[in-house]
Amino acid sequence: MKNLVAFLAAVMLLAGGTSARAELVDKVAAVVNRDVIALSEVQLRAAPELQRINSEVDARKRTEARAQLMKSALDTLIGEKLMETEVQQLGITTTDAEVEELVQDVLKQNNVPDMKQFEQMLINEGYTLASYKDMLRKRVVRDKLLRMKVGPKVKVTEEDLKAAYTQYTRMESEDVEVHARHILVQVDAKATPEQVAAAKQKAEGIAKEARREGMDFSALARARSEGPSAADGGDLGYFKRGVMVPAFEKAAFNLKQGEVSEPIRTNFGWHILKVEERRNVAVASFDEMKPKLESKLLSEKTEKFLEQYVQELRSKANVEVKM
Repeated sequence: MKNLVAFLAAVMLLAGGTSARAELVDKVAAVVNRDVIALSEVQLRAAPELQRINSEVDARKRTEARAQLMKSALDTLIGEKLMETEVQQLGITTTDAEVEELVQDVLKQNNVPDMKQFEQMLINEGYTLASYKDMLRKRVVRDKLLRMKVGPKVKVTEEDLKAAYTQYTRMESEDVEVHARHILVQVDAKATPEQVAAAKQKAEGIAKEARREGMDFSALARARSEGPSAADGGDLGYFKRGVMVPAFEKAAFNLKQGEVSEPIRTNFGWHILKVEERRNVAVASFDEMKPKLESKLLSEKTEKFLEQYVQELRSKANVEVKM
């Protein structure tokens, strides 16, 4: 951030007068106390969702959707900036070991086999390993701050859990889960519209190939997929609703058993999906679900109190939005 402020100051000195002030305003999305949030930071934070909007949202609604997304990204960054100030004032720190443990958790949760492949995935999303670890470091200290300031207010009662379980059983008894495989054609986060279109055309060709009679989809995935699950034949295992990103989930639960989808756009690229099997969901008991429901309710209540906490910080701070 200091480097950014220094850069903006240099722009003013070199350009001089009114034009320099105009350039400065153009590059600044907001000022939080004495810290600057650059427009490029907002764009980077919003980039994955902006790509989704460009590929999924009707052209007539894109301008409004982009504006809302940029505002949401800016509000998030303002909240983070305010919390960073609190972290510094309270002397909250983290260690390299804590950050490294979080990186390993991310690798495990996303079935990424090694760090080299993980670094490539980060590059596709517009990050380096160093910038990603820096983001995680900030997240760790913010989490410690929230446990200190918000944690004591967050409580989940037995009545809350029973109400959540009743809702869960109502939904699950009517639902199914699917076993699916996929083939990924990667798209770089900074890809041009032409590159995105070319990747889609490639994915359409693979989808056509996958629909040929007698085609072994798992063998095709091992040969053509650019995703980390390629070695497993693109196997995603069984999953329920609410696990995958919306576009992926919509396709998976609309396909019949044995059907192959049209290319599906996500932050990683274009996916071709095949549903291997559909089956009814077995409803878990209250005792089995209790830890998951408690975690979900804690997360929801924490989010609610977090919003209140950030608003309190914002009311006491000098926040000037220029975007």
